[in-house]
Amino acid sequence: MASRTRRRRIPLRLLLPLLFLVALMAMLMLRGYVHSEILADHRVQPEAAADRVPDDILAGGPVIDTRDGRAETLNVPDGHVVLTFDDGPDPVWTPKVLDVLKEHDAHAVFFVTGTMSSRYPDLVRRMVDEGHEIGLHSFNHPDLSLQSKDRIDWELSQNQLAITGAAGIRTSLFRPPYSSQAGAMDNNSWPVAQYIGDRGYITVVNTHDTEDWRKPGVDEIIRRATPQDGKGGVVLMHDSGGDRHQTVQALARMLPDLKDKGYAFDNLTEALDAPSAHSPVTGVELWKGKAWVFLVQASDNITGVLVVGLAIIGSLVIARFVLMLVLSAAHARKVRRRDFAWGPPITEPVTVLVPAYNEAKCIEDTVRSLVESDHPVEIIVIDDGSSDGTARIVESLGLPGVRVVRQLNAGKPAALNRGVANARHDIIVMMDGDTVFEPTTVRELVQPFGDPRVGAVAGNAKVANKDKLIGAWQHIEYVMGFNLDRRMYDVLRCMPTIPGAVGAFRRSALERVGGMSDDTLAEDTDITMAIHRDGWKVVYAENARAWTEAPESVQQLWSQRYRWSYGTMQAIWKHRRAVIDRGPSGRFGRVGLPLVSLFMVLAPLLAPLIDVFLIYGLVFGPTGKTILAWFGVLAIQLACAAYAFVLDKEKLTPLLSLPLQQILYRQLMYVVLLQSWITALTGGRLRWQKLRRKGGVSAPPGAAAPQPQALDSRPVA
Repeated sequence: MASRTRRRRIPLRLLLPLLFLVALMAMLMLRGYVHSEILADHRVQPEAAADRVPDDILAGGPVIDTRDGRAETLNVPDGHVVLTFDDGPDPVWTPKVLDVLKEHDAHAVFFVTGTMSSRYPDLVRRMVDEGHEIGLHSFNHPDLSLQSKDRIDWELSQNQLAITGAAGIRTSLFRPPYSSQAGAMDNNSWPVAQYIGDRGYITVVNTHDTEDWRKPGVDEIIRRATPQDGKGGVVLMHDSGGDRHQTVQALARMLPDLKDKGYAFDNLTEALDAPSAHSPVTGVELWKGKAWVFLVQASDNITGVLVVGLAIIGSLVIARFVLMLVLSAAHARKVRRRDFAWGPPITEPVTVLVPAYNEAKCIEDTVRSLVESDHPVEIIVIDDGSSDGTARIVESLGLPGVRVVRQLNAGKPAALNRGVANARHDIIVMMDGDTVFEPTTVRELVQPFGDPRVGAVAGNAKVANKDKLIGAWQHIEYVMGFNLDRRMYDVLRCMPTIPGAVGAFRRSALERVGGMSDDTLAEDTDITMAIHRDGWKVVYAENARAWTEAPESVQQLWSQRYRWSYGTMQAIWKHRRAVIDRGPSGRFGRVGLPLVSLFMVLAPLLAPLIDVFLIYGLVFGPTGKTILAWFGVLAIQLACAAYAFVLDKEKLTPLLSLPLQQILYRQLMYVVLLQSWITALTGGRLRWQKLRRKGGVSAPPGAAAPQPQALDSRPVA
């Protein structure tokens, strides 16, 4: 009973990609919050009446104390100037301001935002270390008169958290965003000042607004910042929010001039002869602040890496599309010339190997399609320990030129090697047991062997069951992603894979590299790389079409692509020494392996960054530009896909589902690839995964389906 009720656990290799995506989105959300792209409110309340503001406040000083129900103000004593800087810290201008203040032994008050303090904590620490005071200026700089009390509390607490994480202190000073002088208090801003006092803060406004953000000129900034007749004052300036070179220049002139006139530049509590506004933070609160700053720094760094990754994937995608279009066009022009020939026509018989494991639903159609070939063939079906009567079905057909070789289950590479050992001819064609050939496929596939330098030929694999959505998406992928790629790799002389569904090999080439290997799960990629390294040419025969049954469920597709992705990584790793080899092996290692790694492993792994930033941009960023950029990428893909379909003489109708494929199908392929990476990095082992066939491919499109014959159901001795 306990075993029945036991919950199914998510496999670790599925859980890790999911956690990675969640963590990635969390980092982006945190980055967006800290950069005021999320939850930012840029509204500003218009001026209102001031009949509910006490007269003592309106006519009072810039320091407003509403703690414990009070409504008092304080003025800065004569001869004292309190310089205040809002909206920082800024990585460019704040250090310049601090340098000028340090040079003239002047102190100031910096009203910092939580967003900037979280991003540049070292500047907050420097402010405190050099004797300046810190004040809160909210976290995201909203007009607090438009916010709820909960939002005000949040702005204060997050601002304090950032300051604590940066400098290990709390502060009792606060300046509301968009504030002015005490006389500008109105019925909207006064309740905020009262609530701020209830939370234990002193509100600081100003007496002299330089309006330096307008860049009125250095002389004008100095004029507005200078108190008259030796009086004291609180001067409002900015060290962030834009170009502040006029502010820095004004400080450099103003400080020595006013000091010569007897003014002192103190922070606020020094000028008021009051206890410091700072109080040290220890224990859990300190570590919470440090953790917050660490996470913000990490989110910025990770986002920076993601942006670089996005630039890389963008470059790779464009480079791949350009290469595919240019080189596939060159390949098509070359092989479609009327006078083109690989060499003398190949007319001698060839051997076709069909490895089969439990292919009872498909094997008859496969074998009958081969018998209809217009090229002389010897057909060998290698039954790899099937338990569904696959071998008996083939033998009962009684077709001429067809032999069955039985072996205990040993895997596809062993079955193919067994077939090669039993083959009578020097050219070996290999295909899958769920595939059907056109009558001309074998002839077209073997003609490149007229060139004695050719060791292997890749055919044109096509999806037969493309009437369903998943099949249609794979059809687009096969026509565009695989066959355009193969044309490109043919021209570059670094074809990475002879497809298992339709490929041909010279026997001598197979023997020289030791035959098919079970070192990887992608034996077709492994053997192709080995043949390249041995100095043979590997080419693509576009007219050698084979129709294969693609997976029809997400689970089956996942299993297939997981094996392909992991097997490709294994093959790249197995042949890694080619990078430092000389001769043909070195050429493949320094040209083929990097291209395969970039276009088949790295690019698909980074491709979802486009979609991650798409979602982020749609929700929080410039929506119009984001949509335009995404449709731009889609248009490039559509152009390449349409060109590939035209080259393959395919109808363009399936391309209607291309946008949906980019949204859904690509994400599935990404998770599969990420899972393969995790398997590789964790040293996991992946077993061969047999797909369930439905026998949906009975004949090539346009050909009449063969009539099934009555089979002898008696056991074969």
